[in-house]
Amino acid sequence: MSSSLLSVRNLRIAFGSRIVIRNLSFEVHSGDCLSVIGPNGAGKTVLLRALLNLIPYEGEIHWSSGARLGYVPQRVAADRQLPISVRDLLAAKAGYLKLPEEESAGVLSAVGLSPELLDSGLAILSGGQLQKVLIAFALLGQPNVLLFDEPTASLDELSEEHVYELIQTLKEQKGITVILVSHDLSVVYRYANNVLCLSKGEPCMGPPQEILTPERLEELYAAPARYYRHIEGHRES
Repeated sequence: MSSSLLSVRNLRIAFGSRIVIRNLSFEVHSGDCLSVIGPNGAGKTVLLRALLNLIPYEGEIHWSSGARLGYVPQRVAADRQLPISVRDLLAAKAGYLKLPEEESAGVLSAVGLSPELLDSGLAILSGGQLQKVLIAFALLGQPNVLLFDEPTASLDELSEEHVYELIQTLKEQKGITVILVSHDLSVVYRYANNVLCLSKGEPCMGPPQEILTPERLEELYAAPARYYRHIEGHRES
């Protein structure tokens, strides 16, 4: 346990009489890419919010003393029609954290945001551009752990590929630990070294090649296994 970046023990999360997660225990080590999968309603986003201490829970969630967290949500709660530019958004967080100007410049370079894009309003950004902005926002403050909640939801295939390549680059070049919620099993096979399966039954965790058997996927998603069979890094459909 002492070598873990994150240790979760006997986690239980309920909303009134509805139990979303029960008896969940797992560990994440520095440098891991953990993918969290499961059907809708299994508690994937709820788990991320508990790990960020944003909702009440029972059990133990212990981050090591050196953990610095960044979070990229599935969607932005703020009204994108507000007259806020990318520069305004990033400057607000940099100012709050009292970050030096060079750190902000380094983040922009890391995610590939062009100077022209900085003065663009959030409302006119494409889905892929907005995801890059959210990743840049999360990177301010030099986190060593990034939590992603379906980072490519509603993106086209090309934008999706660019976002996942960026996540992998950040992991390799900066040694960032990644906890990633994703429905795309091809992404899970390509990038994750561990998979956490959440469902109404007992959760399970392990390497993708061991955990994601056709039988378990059929049980997890209540659909024929052929729809999730992994072939040459892609999902068959």
